[in-house]
Amino acid sequence: MVCPTCKGAGYYLLDVKVGDPNFGVLMPCECKLREKEQRASSELRRLSNLEPFFDKTFENFDPDIPGVRRAYVRAREYARRPQGWLIFFSTHPGCGKTHLAAAIANEALERHYRVLFAIVPDLLDHLRSTFGPNSDIAYDERFETIRDVPLLILDDLGTENTTPWAREKLYQIINHRYNYKLPTVITSNRDPEEIEARILSRMYDTVLCPERIMINAGDYRQLTVEQRIPFGRRRRL
Repeated sequence: MVCPTCKGAGYYLLDVKVGDPNFGVLMPCECKLREKEQRASSELRRLSNLEPFFDKTFENFDPDIPGVRRAYVRAREYARRPQGWLIFFSTHPGCGKTHLAAAIANEALERHYRVLFAIVPDLLDHLRSTFGPNSDIAYDERFETIRDVPLLILDDLGTENTTPWAREKLYQIINHRYNYKLPTVITSNRDPEEIEARILSRMYDTVLCPERIMINAGDYRQLTVEQRIPFGRRRRL
């Protein structure tokens, strides 16, 4: 159905007199703005690559595993009201950081919140791909989408290719979100001292990020099927 306001053009002229600041200025129609918003949401879902993580929810995360309770509680609180930054560190993989980060993203999507969930190396690959001849989206547009998304979740910080280009792009994203105080979740298996000083300094801002949570749990992937029975249930058996 053709939009009655712009007749399908996407823009319209205001009925104003000569001399008015808006005389002759093309105004974007509501249908155009809705289309842009839908395209942005679709792009975020595509970039998020959340399909492999749709099963990662708070409901199927076992908070009774030793060492994860504090992270679980804080993640649930954050998902209900994303404000400031939330940082999860651990000394090794498999302790639940990605599950909690994905659970935050999935709950945010359920609440119709615009969120981008990204594994850091993949995110940088998406940016690099915009320089290719077959890219259907401009680098500036994608970079702006990543920088300004209402909720950005960066998984596995520190595993990215440490080229000067990658380091600078990652810093620009994090610095922009720091300056504008945009809600951001970051997970990392790295020792904090191994993270670039400019980024670590922002992660340790006590106002924007009052706490950084170290998860001291074992590798869930190494548990047997029997061992994966929720700890709470196991104690009752």
